[in-house]
Amino acid sequence: MKFLDIGEVSAGSGVAPSALRYYEEIGLISSVSRHGLRRQFPPEVLLQLKLVAMGKAAGFSLEEISGMFGSNGSPNLSRALLHDKADDLDRQIRQLMALRDTLRHVADCPAPSHMECPTFRRLVEVAGKRGGKRARRGGAKKVVP
Repeated sequence: MKFLDIGEVSAGSGVAPSALRYYEEIGLISSVSRHGLRRQFPPEVLLQLKLVAMGKAAGFSLEEISGMFGSNGSPNLSRALLHDKADDLDRQIRQLMALRDTLRHVADCPAPSHMECPTFRRLVEVAGKRGGKRARRGGAKKVVP
């Protein structure tokens, strides 16, 4: 079996060597040996790194992602956790669509000033109420009408 050194893994995955060393330190990936000072990884590490990137894009923390790999490095995915994250993404998509629609309305509104637009004023009120609720819960989330 041909192993990949850290430079090849970095080039093949787009992940910086410093991040690869960190991922190894926290147990996301494992090197199998060293060739001189350079870590050597099995070819499967490239698939693991794709799964890590996908998990990060979905909003999982590195800690959550590390729990998704079994002791042999193979994915061991909790279907319930995946459903929960998909539900979170659905909520974010709805919020982003509402924000997009609000921005388009503000950009296209024929009122002389945004503050003269009753729809804009209503959206600002709604956003303010939602922002206050998030602040009281300790969340620093984006305010989306």
